[in-house]
Amino acid sequence: MRAPRVRLTAVGLALLAGLAAPVPAAAASPASTTDTVEEARLDRAAPQEILRRSGFDAVRPRFVRALADARTYRQAEQIVGREGERLWRRAVDRVQGRGPAGGDLSRDDDRPLYWARLSMTRELRAWEPQFGLSESRRGALLGRLDETSRGQSDVGYPRGKGLKRVFVTGFDPFQLDIDVRRSNPSGAGALALDGTVVRTADGPARVEAVTFPVLWQDFADGTVERALKGVLPKVDLFTTVSQGRVGRFDIERTNGAWRGGYPDNDNVSRTETVPVSDPATQPQWTSTTLPYAKITAADTGAFPVYDHTSVTEIPAGGTDPVVRPDGPTPGSTARAGGGGDYLSNEIAYRATLLRDRLGLHGTLPGGHVHTPVLQFADTNTDPATGTVTDPEFVRNRVTIVAQLRAILTAAL
Repeated sequence: MRAPRVRLTAVGLALLAGLAAPVPAAAASPASTTDTVEEARLDRAAPQEILRRSGFDAVRPRFVRALADARTYRQAEQIVGREGERLWRRAVDRVQGRGPAGGDLSRDDDRPLYWARLSMTRELRAWEPQFGLSESRRGALLGRLDETSRGQSDVGYPRGKGLKRVFVTGFDPFQLDIDVRRSNPSGAGALALDGTVVRTADGPARVEAVTFPVLWQDFADGTVERALKGVLPKVDLFTTVSQGRVGRFDIERTNGAWRGGYPDNDNVSRTETVPVSDPATQPQWTSTTLPYAKITAADTGAFPVYDHTSVTEIPAGGTDPVVRPDGPTPGSTARAGGGGDYLSNEIAYRATLLRDRLGLHGTLPGGHVHTPVLQFADTNTDPATGTVTDPEFVRNRVTIVAQLRAILTAAL
């Protein structure tokens, strides 16, 4: 199914311009023995082309030069944090039309941020400074770089009455061994929305946005809770966002405490109960507090928006999974939430569980939105022979992001 064509704004049309023929890829450099699976994909032609055509190929050399100036671990911490924040701000500015585009790749693209971040983590993972670096301290630097380059260190709202506060999350591209060219509309949405103001019938709302990796271990290590714990008590609405089903948005009603094992971006699988702190009080299910009826009734754009209530459970006293179209039954064990059993479901589960543990269930609207699948044109579906972008691919991403903004407006 192809995403429907809709009338675009002038800004959207501008994003479609400049889709020149791809520049031939440079020869790939050999992968380092320290590379992760994610980082090793950098040597493929498409990531290198995306970096060149956005100007983000300059990020790695700048980072290498900055690291060379570090004489102490403290200086390294400062450099890593500064360069991570610089990368996030550069990506947000490019998507939102500030400063030079850096190349002919459309501004709405989330992929330059993803591949540039990996070019930095690859360098940091292999870096051997003269002052020496233990693996625990290297891990701390990698964590700092990841946090800052995802916008998690600059979440802040202006003071003053009458301004609502909204928090949105997105994800990296994924399933890259199927097609390394992939983009993620939730990540593009985070870049497009970060720091913007949404106008609603009840007044303005400031949006802050961050992104998360598609990695099981990072979630087990608490990346979601660290990023959200200080934010949720301060906002009026939050939603986690990810790419979902073809041709539709879904407001996921229920989230389940189960990992289904699909490989992540490092090709690691996990099949288990979602690991959280204090597992003794961990529920099998959490629920949205987003105003789903209001959202689905609103005219938000070209794609239909559904109140999605289905889950998969093992009924109380049973042994086999059962699909329940209307949500879980009492005492059941989760096997898939409305958003499935992958990291989309898990971020929704973790965020809403944190909301509840903070005592905000009755006062804070929050939940998960699944966007439509972002698709290339029908003539550009072969990863081996296709181009990294095409007009329909850009049009689809612009349309999805615009409707996500409209969904937030309806929710407010």
